[in-house]
Amino acid sequence: MKSYTMNIKLLYLVKIAKWFMLYMPVIVLFYQENGLSLKDVLTLQAIYSVAIIVLEIPSGYLGDVWGKKNTIILGAILGTLGFAIYSFSYGFWGFLIAELVLGVGQSFISGSDSAILYDSLKRRGDENLYVKYEGRVLSTGNFAETIAAVAGGFLAEISLRTPFYAQIFVAFLAIPAAFMLIEPYTVEKNRTKALSNILTIVKNSLFKSRELSVNIFFSAIIGCSTLTMAWFIQAYLKDVQNFSEYQIGIAWAVLNLTVGIATIFAYKIEKKLGKVISVLLILIVVGSSYLIIGSTNLKIVFVVIWVFYMIRGIATPVLKDYINRLCQPEVRATVLSVRNFIIRIFFAGFGPMIGWIADLYTIQTAFLLTGFVILSAGSIMFIFYIPFLKSNK
Repeated sequence: MKSYTMNIKLLYLVKIAKWFMLYMPVIVLFYQENGLSLKDVLTLQAIYSVAIIVLEIPSGYLGDVWGKKNTIILGAILGTLGFAIYSFSYGFWGFLIAELVLGVGQSFISGSDSAILYDSLKRRGDENLYVKYEGRVLSTGNFAETIAAVAGGFLAEISLRTPFYAQIFVAFLAIPAAFMLIEPYTVEKNRTKALSNILTIVKNSLFKSRELSVNIFFSAIIGCSTLTMAWFIQAYLKDVQNFSEYQIGIAWAVLNLTVGIATIFAYKIEKKLGKVISVLLILIVVGSSYLIIGSTNLKIVFVVIWVFYMIRGIATPVLKDYINRLCQPEVRATVLSVRNFIIRIFFAGFGPMIGWIADLYTIQTAFLLTGFVILSAGSIMFIFYIPFLKSNK
């Protein structure tokens, strides 16, 4: 039992290594210093997303048949290598290679980390506490991101490349932590199965199991909406609210702290409200926040943004828990990767369209459209969701 408890502590360290992003406050300045245009920057991020999309499900399946610990180790090594490449690159093609390596590394950790957390708790007989511990792991990442934003700014005073040098050592921390993990379940028979089983798992997740598919698609709608907010909120604060760069940095820290604190208490809130009310609250707050933000220029709108991020902190561990409860250990990482894959697919199709609307009209128009889409699509899924939420599963 102690080994599975240690798994949880080690996953905290893996999360910190992933989210202690010293480079984020100055990454655009770093790109510009090395001759990249804004178009180049967006191209790099698009390629990063594509790398994750392409490998998201196969890497999750690999975690199930090869071992979740092994894929996390591989992801940690690639993450360290990616930042090493970044540190010694001076142009688009070097950064492109770094982004591809980081994208592949991220895909190998994504899904397997949550799966090994749930399986470790299940081995202890505490799987009902998954939301609590997933919330703690996520909050650890958010707190790390907040602290890193401040520390990265100080390092950038030396040079814009210094945060990347330091990031190599931060990323490296995940490697020994990953090696020390204990695999909760070993399913030997899976090792002989062909990779084509991925299609079977995807089919069962998205089409055959109605309960699982409803959970995945609703979770993907909410996940896409929070990802969209993360990419557009800085532009909104600068262009509409006239925030300075310093004020945006402070706001970013406050919002990340909010997510971190909310995830800690997510399990208590979900338990008190119940499944139906919790899911309905998530949908209403996420969708209506976009509508309110798009409808007013008043400074008080930041309170709405703050509430949005608080609900984001609650939604992620709660909705992941609902999916975990429907999965067997031998397919859990793959199913969670299917969820992440659908989120990325939704964002890849929806994000550029919303960006085009923002460029053609205004960013507030884009927020209004996003709110209507989320509430419409989310309400349809919620209707199908109700019977399963009322069950005792």
